[in-house]
Amino acid sequence: MHTAGMECVFCAIVAGEAPASQVYEDDRVVALMDIAPATPGHLLVVSRDHAPNLAELDPDDGARMFKVAQQLAQALRDSSIPADGINLFLADGEVALQEVFHAHLHVLPRTRGDGFTVKAEFGSPERDVLDAQATAIRQALKVRS
Repeated sequence: MHTAGMECVFCAIVAGEAPASQVYEDDRVVALMDIAPATPGHLLVVSRDHAPNLAELDPDDGARMFKVAQQLAQALRDSSIPADGINLFLADGEVALQEVFHAHLHVLPRTRGDGFTVKAEFGSPERDVLDAQATAIRQALKVRS
């Protein structure tokens, strides 16, 4: 396992050197309670290997994070914790609100009036703008392939 050292709180948790209220673990991920929850029952699914961002996350770890998040979402719904809905959230980069630079997926149980919001000013671009953006993304995909 590659870690960034103990300056990374998630690496310290994975190594058993920092406390956590753990919910699940396997060979790729650990799931734990968020210590600053947005809603009651807020969970984090953390890769065992240190990856500071989505681009550096092993795709198999990313797939495992999502699969475990699906299982946790159902467990939340089946538990005594109120969960009328679930949000999954992964912040990639400081501007995207990432605070701990070790890839992790938030699993947020939701109820009406819980105070959690996602706010945006949604646009309505013309089709030619969308087509141009789609072309730029397709070209970038070809470069990576």
